[in-house]
Amino acid sequence: MNSPGRKALRTGRRSIPGHFYHITIVTRRRHPFFQEFRCACAACRMFSSPAVNAHCTTQSFVVMPDHVHWLLQLHGDLSIAVKLYKSRVSMAVGIPTWEDGFHDHALRQDEDIRRIARYIVANPLRAGLVKRVGDYPYWDAVWL
Repeated sequence: MNSPGRKALRTGRRSIPGHFYHITIVTRRRHPFFQEFRCACAACRMFSSPAVNAHCTTQSFVVMPDHVHWLLQLHGDLSIAVKLYKSRVSMAVGIPTWEDGFHDHALRQDEDIRRIARYIVANPLRAGLVKRVGDYPYWDAVWL
């Protein structure tokens, strides 16, 4: 079975200012760059980068060893916001870090934003990296 290419990921993508999106970004070749403290800290810091924040407001995130989940409220163009985040992380880490593209899910009005945020921050628990969410250091949510 062929996997969808980058173009397929963009099919139907729309940037709606004020809308909430759940973004998933995967590291290059699923390499666990973010097992290294310095790299994980850089990835966390870039969610508050002024360049990124000009296009969106981060509601919640988790930096996993080989991918990132990000809940954001959009102010501008979704692709630009993600591109800025990815480029800032790669510059801070010092090497190309990401696969091309990203997966996005535009939240419907009936979806509970806090439930999505809880799902995101519980990712390390489901992956078996920790026994309690609070034991994993690379996440945040505006509600906490």
